[in-house]
Amino acid sequence: MITHLLTDIEGTTTSIAFVHRTLFPYAAEALEGFLAAHGEDPEVAALLAEVPGPDRLATLREWMARDVKATPLKALQGLIWRAGYASGALRGHLWPDVPGALRAWRARGLRLAVYSSGSEEAQRLLFRHSEAGDLEPLFEGFFDTRMGGKREAESYARIAAAWGAPAGAALFLSDVAEELDAARAAGFATCQLVRPEDGTTPSGRHPEARDFNDVTARLGG
Repeated sequence: MITHLLTDIEGTTTSIAFVHRTLFPYAAEALEGFLAAHGEDPEVAALLAEVPGPDRLATLREWMARDVKATPLKALQGLIWRAGYASGALRGHLWPDVPGALRAWRARGLRLAVYSSGSEEAQRLLFRHSEAGDLEPLFEGFFDTRMGGKREAESYARIAAAWGAPAGAALFLSDVAEELDAARAAGFATCQLVRPEDGTTPSGRHPEARDFNDVTARLGG
């Protein structure tokens, strides 16, 4: 019986296009001005200290161009997006089936959490300022790359331990088969979201769902 449900964001709750055509360009355009204004703030300075090389701005731009899953980059992007959401310039995209399903799962007692390569801050912001309103309170955990890489079984073991998820009672939702492989190796049940709009390729290695309503049916109502 599934009691804990862990979900990815990009390609799962949210369109890949929103991340790559809205969030990433917004952060890239605002990066230099943000660092000029906040580079000496303790939180930002601590993140910059984790960026290697003499020209940290150049390193960050290179990471952005290659979509490197580096924790300091993801954290800085989250801080930039915070300002964008607060100003109303950004609103978190969710597929139409997602908000109702999340509310229904929570109402039936499922414990919900997020695991994304985006920072915890970025995750919270997207759901707090979503197009469907503030959904952040539905979740009791937001896990990012501080737990480890998403294609490493150890990361999911750490999440299960931190979350208190019993072995075999946690389900992980993602569009990426390799992430699901790692989660399954750590004892999670798995389901691949195969959304035609995102061009997801079915792996054949995991149960599949077209959307969150399909996941609900697989959970038994």
